[in-house]
Amino acid sequence: MTAANFGLYIGLVILAACMIAVAIRLVTARFDADRAVSADLLMFSFTGLLAIIGVLLGGEFFFDLLLVASVVGFISAVSLARALTRGKR
Repeated sequence: MTAANFGLYIGLVILAACMIAVAIRLVTARFDADRAVSADLLMFSFTGLLAIIGVLLGGEFFFDLLLVASVVGFISAVSLARALTRGKR
């Protein structure tokens, strides 16, 4: 195991702990805005987790998955913001 791989594994653990904390916040949030921010952070933490796994495994298709996950995360963030403002611009 090289130092770079060790750093990537530490990054996986940190992101997994972050995702657990965000999931708890998503469930226990009182306001809709807090839930929207938590869902957005959870999505992009998952994207980061997927990126680290792609680097570790050296898969060629992980870049495509990251691209799709980023677009879906962006569209969901925009739609949640639109729903929270009840369609007002």
